[in-house]
Amino acid sequence: MSDESGETEADADPGTAERPTDAAADANRNGAPERADSTAVDPDGAAVGGDERAGSDAGGDGAEETSTGGPLAGGTSEPAEPPVEAIADRIADEKPDAIAAEIAELRETVRGLEADLAEVRGERADLEERFKRKAAEFQNYKKRQETRREEVRERATEALVEDLLEVRDNLDRALDQDADADIREGVAATFRQLEEIFESQGVEPIEPEPGTDVDPTRHEVLLNVESAQPDGTVAAAHRPGYEMAGKVLRPAQVTVAEGDPE
Repeated sequence: MSDESGETEADADPGTAERPTDAAADANRNGAPERADSTAVDPDGAAVGGDERAGSDAGGDGAEETSTGGPLAGGTSEPAEPPVEAIADRIADEKPDAIAAEIAELRETVRGLEADLAEVRGERADLEERFKRKAAEFQNYKKRQETRREEVRERATEALVEDLLEVRDNLDRALDQDADADIREGVAATFRQLEEIFESQGVEPIEPEPGTDVDPTRHEVLLNVESAQPDGTVAAAHRPGYEMAGKVLRPAQVTVAEGDPE
């Protein structure tokens, strides 16, 4: 049977038939039983078996390798290379001179940026200081303008009051001279109204009492007279003065006592 299989395989494929024959001879020499070729001849007379078994065996080995050590074993893939190692590999592949030049360029860029930043900070500090000065100057300007406006209002009011003081004096004299006149009542009403206006504007009269000390800033001395009052004091007030907001608009006219009374 072995001879028939060998002849059939030789007729079909001489190269393929030699390998099973040699394998059988080796098996006989080593004392192993000769294995019959189960696929020596197919119905068409073609030789099969040796190569297919080899392919089957190879396929088995490949499957086993895939199941144990292949890249798809267990359905997982190998982890990606860490970024640090990738960077280290890239640096190792590059030339040291190129790396040093790049580092030097980066350092120079950083120094330039730091210088620009310092300059910008200096300019900002200068602008902030200038802004503070301008803001302070503006506030002072507003205060000065407000003070000036207040002074203008006060001067205008003072000038008006000074003019009205003459009117007040005339009304006062009219009341003293025309005691029985028909217009006295009207003059008295006008005088009272003017006094109310003075009071509403903060105008206060200066009327020193006899015997009080003479104040040169508030009193205008007309003359010295013999008086029962102490020497150098106010003997009598002849015309009242007026002041507004602490400022004397018109001093009071007074006479001063002279000499000791007998």
